[in-house]
Amino acid sequence: MRKVSLTMHENHVYSIIKDLVTNNGKQKRAALRLGCSLRSVQRYIRGYKEQGREYFIHGNHQNKPATLIPKAIKEGIISLYASDLYQGANLRHFNELLAQHEQIYISETSLRNIFKEYGLISPKAHRATRKHHNQALKSNSKSAASPPEQPLETSLCVDPHPRREKSKYAGELIQLDATEHYWFGDTKAHLHLGIDDHTGILVGAWFDWQETLDGYYQVTSQILQNFGIPFGFYTDNRTVFHYDSIKKAEDKEYFTQFAFACQNLGIQLRTTSVPQAKGKVERLGQTLQSRLPIELRLAGVKTIEQANAFLISYIIKYSAQFGLPLNSTNSVFEAQMTKEAINLVLARLNERKIDSGCCVKFFNRYYMPCDENERAVYFRRGTKTTMIQSLNGDLFMAVNEKVYTAYEILDHAEHSVNFDPPKVEKVVGKKHIPSMTHPWKAGIYQKFSQEFVTHNLTFDELSVRQDVIIK
Repeated sequence: MRKVSLTMHENHVYSIIKDLVTNNGKQKRAALRLGCSLRSVQRYIRGYKEQGREYFIHGNHQNKPATLIPKAIKEGIISLYASDLYQGANLRHFNELLAQHEQIYISETSLRNIFKEYGLISPKAHRATRKHHNQALKSNSKSAASPPEQPLETSLCVDPHPRREKSKYAGELIQLDATEHYWFGDTKAHLHLGIDDHTGILVGAWFDWQETLDGYYQVTSQILQNFGIPFGFYTDNRTVFHYDSIKKAEDKEYFTQFAFACQNLGIQLRTTSVPQAKGKVERLGQTLQSRLPIELRLAGVKTIEQANAFLISYIIKYSAQFGLPLNSTNSVFEAQMTKEAINLVLARLNERKIDSGCCVKFFNRYYMPCDENERAVYFRRGTKTTMIQSLNGDLFMAVNEKVYTAYEILDHAEHSVNFDPPKVEKVVGKKHIPSMTHPWKAGIYQKFSQEFVTHNLTFDELSVRQDVIIK
């Protein structure tokens, strides 16, 4: 006789029907106990008398569910995750990559169950999940006993970081930061980031080998060109934005240049030493450390130039997936700026002195001031000048409240009148020299730097005293 195995529910129905037939009980009472109709009880009685215990086995008992994922697909998914392309991806990102690149369409819950079946967890799993996972591994291997649970302690938090409300408008607050990681290759690089506090849109991103002023200038340039002028920036206390004491006045060019650019644009600049205060951009860095290296690997990115080119499309993709829609009703961004205007505003300013050859040495190269007609202008030795390097690399010189172009003096002439064939002159328009109304005027910048160093003012005090600085 074949052995019949019933589930708990099937065995419960079988027991009631068997007792009903054996003791000649009441069918209505059995229907109440089973929660079914009287007709179903009569059908159970006929089946019991004809087939016995075997009748109560469900028809799909030996059939596999139609939604069951085959074992071959599960093993294929695990082998893909262990490969160099997808290794280290979190569950949600890996699920998106499976659909995009491997045409494997499963739910995130099914993927999590597969990971659990094979003893894997997401690299971004919560601390409690990692703890339970490690305890389960120790219990299965019998290598160590599970640690006892620690009693809960109730105490007041010494340094609380309470939640705060998001900004009401887009462009009201932009959080800036840089995160270091192995983004591509075996060398660490810094990813400079800017995120809008209201919408969560990735408004700017730029790779550089170190956390530099140029990196933040590039992020600011993307914001000004694609969105417009925001109301405020929120950053950390790095020397790019802020120095702690007057003793570090020699580093003022790094701090005051970015602050000076923000002052000219009317952007409020705030700093903090608490990472949790700008948690949105900190969390953005963690998310991109999990997602972006895999995207760069799939795109075949090997150099920092390729990575910055890839960011142009990735910023749009990320903002569409995780950010809120941006419209004119919830935005306080001012008008977008042209590339020419951005190049002039986001500039580096360095003070130099003219030497006995009527030139200025700048990064081991010699430059001579020229007017709008490309004629050299000569000044006495020791004359103070300000070297102005725009964002796109153009060089200018400000001397005595006037701006000149910087003509490079080469070590050797590129063309010989005596021995080379006649040089064909290209028709090139005159180089544009910014007007004197531009804030590059050396006196304004020097007043701005001196005002901060002398009085050790804060950013808010500087914005209030704007009339004193630029008068």
